[in-house]
Formats: sequence, C-alpha cells, structure tokens
Amino acid sequence: MEDIFLALGLLIAVTISLSLYRAVLGPGVFNQVAAVNVIGTKVIVLLVAVGYIFDRPMFVDISLLYAILNFIATLVMSKYLERGEICSA
Repeated sequence: MEDIFLALGLLIAVTISLSLYRAVLGPGVFNQVAAVNVIGTKVIVLLVAVGYIFDRPMFVDISLLYAILNFIATLVMSKYLERGEICSA
C-alpha cells in the first residue's frame, strides 16, 4: 500500500515541477498566479498523503491551514494585480 502512495507522491512532485515551470515562464502574470495556486493545491494533497503514510492525522490540520492561507494569498495577489493596491483608504 505504501508503494501506491510513493508513486502518487512522485507523480504529484512531477506535476508540481511542471506547474513551477509555468509559474516562472508563463505567458502572463495571471497565468503565473494561477500556476502558483495550482502548486499550493498539489502541496496540500501531498501533505495529506504523507500524513496518511506516516499515520500522522495532524498533517490534515496543517494542510487545511495551508489551504486557507493559499486561498487568501491568491485573492490578495489577484486584487493587487487588478487594482495596483491592496487596500484603498
């Protein structure tokens, strides 16, 4: 069973590297932000798989916190790129 999760982890690592290529050399800024968001989502799945392999349920909590931070960071970055400022006072 661990071999399946090892293969899953390697596959996710390969797709993260492909998304990293897109984030660095993407055609536009919005595509780069989307690629960074995809990397964050894949890291969340990888954290849950690692937590299952090592029998650590605490990793699910860590991945949920990381998901919230990833979502908020994507919203803030998108707002900054759209308006040029984060807060309008």
